[in-house]
Amino acid sequence: MHIHILGICGTFMGSLALLARELGHTVTGSDANIYPPMSTQLEQAGVTIEEGYLIAHLQPAPDLVVVGNAMKRGMDVIEYMLDTGLRYTSGPQFLSEQVLQSRHVIAVAGTHGKTTTTTMLAWILHYAGIDAGFLIGGVPLVNTLDEHLQHVFAHSSYLGADNIDNDDSANTGYFVIEADEYDSAFFDKRSKFVHYRPRTAILNNLEFDHADIFADLEAIQTQFHHMVRMIPSTGKIIMPTATVSLEDTLAKGVWTPVWRTAVLESATHNTYATDNSDWQAELISEDGGQFAVSFLADTADKEATGVVDWSMSGLHNVNNALVAIAAAYNIGVSVKTACAALSAFAGIKRRMELIGNVNDILVFDDFAHHPTAIATTLDGAKKKLADRRLWAIIEPRSNTMKMGIHQDSLAQSATLADHTLWYEPTGLEWGLKDVIDNATIANPSISSQQVLSNVDDIITHICTYAKAGDAIVIMSNGGFEGIHQRLLTALGNS
Repeated sequence: MHIHILGICGTFMGSLALLARELGHTVTGSDANIYPPMSTQLEQAGVTIEEGYLIAHLQPAPDLVVVGNAMKRGMDVIEYMLDTGLRYTSGPQFLSEQVLQSRHVIAVAGTHGKTTTTTMLAWILHYAGIDAGFLIGGVPLVNTLDEHLQHVFAHSSYLGADNIDNDDSANTGYFVIEADEYDSAFFDKRSKFVHYRPRTAILNNLEFDHADIFADLEAIQTQFHHMVRMIPSTGKIIMPTATVSLEDTLAKGVWTPVWRTAVLESATHNTYATDNSDWQAELISEDGGQFAVSFLADTADKEATGVVDWSMSGLHNVNNALVAIAAAYNIGVSVKTACAALSAFAGIKRRMELIGNVNDILVFDDFAHHPTAIATTLDGAKKKLADRRLWAIIEPRSNTMKMGIHQDSLAQSATLADHTLWYEPTGLEWGLKDVIDNATIANPSISSQQVLSNVDDIITHICTYAKAGDAIVIMSNGGFEGIHQRLLTALGNS
């Protein structure tokens, strides 16, 4: 079957394209924005990508058009698709029908950390010898000599085994999926994850986001509860303890056993309240590079403890790891094996990924697109890179950020950086410079934050003032006008 994907370079749709190729389909696609790493892995997999959304891309007619949620009525290609009666579906619906129907689906949902947690969980399962399929909204980093792991995690999705040789008819294969709450398509405004019908679900956190499609937090909670309604009573829900927005969601009704997790900074001080927690992680090192894991609910299992010693940092990643360990344990992976797997985990691209070291100036790429994500990432970076001066370069690119929904918390989110450069692109509907300046006046402790409207000016500023021993974190959920390589080149020439 020939499948054409509209919006193929999005992280979800690109990963879906790779699964369709594994299923044996001929896959082509088109997108307005084509940039690595997704475009690179698609081309390597033999997927033809065409730029723009042209009617010609649907001629001759494909057998099926998979429509990304960036497509809208009024676009020529959409009107042509409808007028000519082409067969079409949404990405989540295609995935549900073609891949997930016979699987034990493990869904990872939450405002933050979905990609990282999904990757961690898939990595644990394969490390433990479980040939699970997965779809991740990013590209894993692989630093291992294990040929199987190198092969499986070469891309952001993997079909995996479609059956398990055991007596449980409900478990006909495992599939780990990043469960996004964003809408499915212009003709299906339900959240993507409603299509997935998980048996195991991680609800990692829940804040207001995606203001372009959700009116308020309650609207997002409603979508989360739609998914909760589908989880069987023999399944499992895993979530951090004392998360009010999630507890309020479950208060609408829950029919599935729940495991709650908590992260402790020390034996005497916990980051999250530990009342009613079934799983705990206790920091051994302040930056989260080492921590101990305990499953408190199973006192009979003497192996339900372990230690993770890894290259990641930050309390948010410790929490991500803990829920992933719990989900893996739920399907039979021991805590010690899961901890050993994460100790060998290299992370994923664009999540505090070290992309260069120029004259002892470290440059990292990070996907942070929400004030909470900015703050937690900088907290982990500051602790891990304690001997370095920390720069943050931030592009407020998500739809919610562009709308100015979180503008009042932007300056505060970056306070842990020693210096912050905000990028204000042309056409932003609110004044970023005014927001940062006003925040600095109101709170003098917020200092060293500047707003620039030109990427060249940002690069010039860094090359002028950064020095050996510094660390720079570039934060954006897009291509950011190629600033990453441009900055590395400029630093090398300065």
